[in-house]
Amino acid sequence: MSAPVLTEQAVPPVAPAVARRSWFAYLRQPSAALSVLVLVVMVALALLAPVIADEPAGAGPDVLQPPSGAHWFGTDDLGQDIFAQVVWGTRTSLVIGLAASLIAIVLGTAIGLASAYFRPIDAVATVVTDVMLALPTLPLMIMLAAVVNPSLWTLTLIIGFFAWPEVARLIRSQGLVISAMPYIDGARVLGASGWRIVTREILPAVVSLVIVSVLLTASRAVISEAGLSFLGLGDPDAWSWGRILLNAQRSGVVAIAWWQTLFPSVAILLLVLAATVAGMRFNDTRDPRRNGA
Repeated sequence: MSAPVLTEQAVPPVAPAVARRSWFAYLRQPSAALSVLVLVVMVALALLAPVIADEPAGAGPDVLQPPSGAHWFGTDDLGQDIFAQVVWGTRTSLVIGLAASLIAIVLGTAIGLASAYFRPIDAVATVVTDVMLALPTLPLMIMLAAVVNPSLWTLTLIIGFFAWPEVARLIRSQGLVISAMPYIDGARVLGASGWRIVTREILPAVVSLVIVSVLLTASRAVISEAGLSFLGLGDPDAWSWGRILLNAQRSGVVAIAWWQTLFPSVAILLLVLAATVAGMRFNDTRDPRRNGA
């Protein structure tokens, strides 16, 4: 899934009142409000999973039952409730997505800002970033996940490690524009250190881009986790949407128990689509050319 093209314009730090107006303008967009609502529902499902449904375990008498009032999403070949699997899978997918996104954002933002302001670092960081972007990410993730002991944390580290280059390139692109602005030169003339300029002047100007990157990177991390789990490289002790699909494939009921693959697939689609649309609409809102500024 290719990443949406983000607008890379320089946006100086804004006043709180302007920021509040931007948030109101953002939530007034129907697609943005709907996307945020879907994300909020997903987070609520993850947090309230123990209250909503018992964690699936063992075998039940209702084997391969279609969706009904007793089992909203049907049951699998062991008689386990698919709705409970999807709810508990939401927790795992969100944890890995957000944690991997956080790793990628921290690394990518730090490298991107350092590259934008400190030119000696830029030469090395640009080469490393280009090499990372040229690597075949999926085969490498599969190889590493197969070598190490599969767990939530190893998957998170692997996905986060391979996700930072795109963030670094975006932050560096906007950071270069901001570092050439007059107020940056003024801060330098007044004796501000490089660390202060990067953290107090450049970083606040790229915060909006960081927020967009969090959403887009998290959605890609969810897809990566689902793919690795479907290949049998996920945590065997934790439910995830990819594990539900793997169980359906292993049991050979894909053709007859359509509900076992439909509902986790829809959950993945909704989360990725909501995060992508929310990020793109936020990017549109912060663009002064779209706001008439």
